[in-house]
Amino acid sequence: MAEFFEVELRVRYQETDQMGVVYHANYLNWFEVGRTEWLREYGVSYRGLEEQGWLLPVTEAQCKYHAPAKYDDLVRVKTWVEAFNKVRIIFGYEVARVSNGERLVSGKTEHVFINREGQVQRVDRILPDLYELIKRKTGDV
Repeated sequence: MAEFFEVELRVRYQETDQMGVVYHANYLNWFEVGRTEWLREYGVSYRGLEEQGWLLPVTEAQCKYHAPAKYDDLVRVKTWVEAFNKVRIIFGYEVARVSNGERLVSGKTEHVFINREGQVQRVDRILPDLYELIKRKTGDV
């Protein structure tokens, strides 16, 4: 089974609508926090990738809403690599309320590795250490 990383966030007022419920698009921001911190946990930073000239744009995003998060809730974003190959990586996510473990949202984002010119790159060639790390963390050895 793939290793996962968890990060906790407190719902800020600016992330909610007039009913105090988290606006649906904010979950995508939380997914970004999850994957950024997943990479950082394993010694890789988005900034470092970009400084080397490699980008990881989102090519697809999916969210399934199970229950609403509300203002001032403490939530936990769980992130893992669901699938990957030499050019693509899919992160899985689950957002849950910390107080009772209730699942709020599940989803995934798909990304491709590209250079600054937008050309798809093979991660095993451009970032072999990252490729090996992902293989180890997903149990795909």
